[in-house]
Amino acid sequence: MKGTIINNVRPLTPALQALAAEELNETPDRLVSDLQLLKNWISQCPHLRVRTDNQFLVTFLRGCKFSLEKAKQKFDLYYTVRCHLPEVMLNRDPYDDKLRKLIKLGVGLPLPLTEKPDGPRIILIRPGAYDASVYTVADVIKISNMIQDILMNEDDNYVVAGQIGILDCANVTMAHFKQFNPSFIKKITIMSQEASPTRQKGFHFINTPRGFESVFNIFKTFINDKNKTKLYVHGSNLKSLYKVIPRRLMPTEYGGEVGSLDSINEAWEKKIISYRDYYKQEEQYGVEESKRPPANASKMNDLFYGTSGSFRQLEFD
Repeated sequence: MKGTIINNVRPLTPALQALAAEELNETPDRLVSDLQLLKNWISQCPHLRVRTDNQFLVTFLRGCKFSLEKAKQKFDLYYTVRCHLPEVMLNRDPYDDKLRKLIKLGVGLPLPLTEKPDGPRIILIRPGAYDASVYTVADVIKISNMIQDILMNEDDNYVVAGQIGILDCANVTMAHFKQFNPSFIKKITIMSQEASPTRQKGFHFINTPRGFESVFNIFKTFINDKNKTKLYVHGSNLKSLYKVIPRRLMPTEYGGEVGSLDSINEAWEKKIISYRDYYKQEEQYGVEESKRPPANASKMNDLFYGTSGSFRQLEFD
């Protein structure tokens, strides 16, 4: 049974409500007052063109454990980083032929079940499912962000309890990694690590190829110390993974009990299409840097630029 609706925010289940109180410092009174304070602050930021519905805003308060100042910073950065990644954030029409074909591949799939009622959402990522000569990593991250929009709006486990990522490197080739360069990695790392209001509870790499460590070490240079402690490389030892994430929570192809990859992806394809109007609306939101207070303008510019290079010298089988 869920509780009372407060300020048009969807009530949490008892298990998630208890978790939000214990880990996120959430109380009904604080929910009401901090939502209003956040809205007041947004109204005083001329550079922000943003969504302000309560269900959306509460995601940032929860992601920052109800630290209002941190929520403000993350909220600003959330929209700022999107403006610096037009290749990811624009033209997100699920009826676009190229995007539709990529959606059907199911490169990134939130899995249906959590371990406990208050458990984090598990996201299975399979970069080897797409052809690197046809699609770019920006295309893939575009779909990932379309799914994240849905999770932020609808999935309380994802918002309150966080997420666990499983990256299956089976069939990944050097062509996939050559699509990255440090400048792009920096931007998407900021997007996922600093700007996202969701809580990362762990990231597991499986079926890693020879030479993976070279690429992995480059990625780690962009990751903060806190998140480095949440990275786990299992190689081909899935028994090691299943000590942390019960096998029953995995798709049939991995010996699990939540259904086939095709059935999970079919449900997500329908959900993504249902958000078509939402994605169109999103294109009007962002930041107008010319209106940003001067004190913050140079800080934002330094955050996004200045890194160059690529992975093109790396080789592995």
